[in-house]
Amino acid sequence: MSIFTSRDFDGHEAVHGFHDRKSGLKGFIAIHSTALGPGFGGCRMWTYESEDDAIADALRLSRGMSYKNALAGLAYGGGKAVIMGDPRKDKTPELFEAFGRAVDRLGGAYVTAEDVGVSVQDMMAASCTTKFVSGISGKTNGFSGGDPSPRTALGVFEGLRAATRIGLDRDVEGLTVAVQGLGSVGYNLATLLHDAGAKLIVADLSDDALKRAHRDFGAEVVMPRDILSADADILAPCALGGVLNAKSIPHLKAKVVAGAANNQLATSKDGETLMKHGITYAPDYVINAGGIISVAAEYEGASSEAEVQAQINEIGPRTQSLLKEAKRTGRPAAEIADERARALIGHGPAERAIAAE
Repeated sequence: MSIFTSRDFDGHEAVHGFHDRKSGLKGFIAIHSTALGPGFGGCRMWTYESEDDAIADALRLSRGMSYKNALAGLAYGGGKAVIMGDPRKDKTPELFEAFGRAVDRLGGAYVTAEDVGVSVQDMMAASCTTKFVSGISGKTNGFSGGDPSPRTALGVFEGLRAATRIGLDRDVEGLTVAVQGLGSVGYNLATLLHDAGAKLIVADLSDDALKRAHRDFGAEVVMPRDILSADADILAPCALGGVLNAKSIPHLKAKVVAGAANNQLATSKDGETLMKHGITYAPDYVINAGGIISVAAEYEGASSEAEVQAQINEIGPRTQSLLKEAKRTGRPAAEIADERARALIGHGPAERAIAAE
């Protein structure tokens, strides 16, 4: 793979490979921009089919973190780490200690935290070998750190409600929401939606998670292949990216899409396609910023729980402002969000990435 001619390369400042023979660690750290501060973003562990797939994911995710951090008003750029391996079988404390050393060698240019396949315990192991890590606080009450999943879910919930008010002119009570993915964030989001009076349709690869959702929420369970086309008012993608594409969008019944998954649009053109189908789309990096807000506050050690809560609460009004402009101008919300983020970063139009699509 040639990084510089990859469709996912967007003027990234650096891409680092790392390997530790003893622990079996293999992966990459991509730093998209440090214009606003050090690259800050989670570490994902996944069973990538190839190194090319892992690099592509790191490039996409790190760019998304630049945009997410900028729009959230955080003094950080975008970075992301990906570890190649099965998080169910290949994890060891030694592997994450080795990962911590890889982060530490960058001297603070990148700060890490949890993402898909990575837990608080894993970050605790990484913290043994680097100080450039967050999501490890022992506090559990409120918004002072630790597992960012509940804060990510809360931000998505606020963004989803704002999108529903714009797209359906009402709140979520009594509406049906199809939740794709019941991991830490997805399940927390499902809890918030259930408590707000929404009906749930859910899909996940874990039978235990599905049984729990059916028991706790009375959720309707469908096969993963059927969740995108479920008969729902709202679709909340909370698994992996690329699910909104030329093949899936024509089959969507939901009129609002708002979820936690990163990089939900397969290409930038898919945002325009959603708009043409009359679907209100809340860009993922706008509404899933609650987790990074939380871990950034923990890392800095300067924000109170109330201040972090207030920052997360701003996700709703920010989403509403974005979607109102999209409705007024007839432009895709994702396109407007990208422009706003690039203006804050001083990055300029991503002509290279768009042309490649």
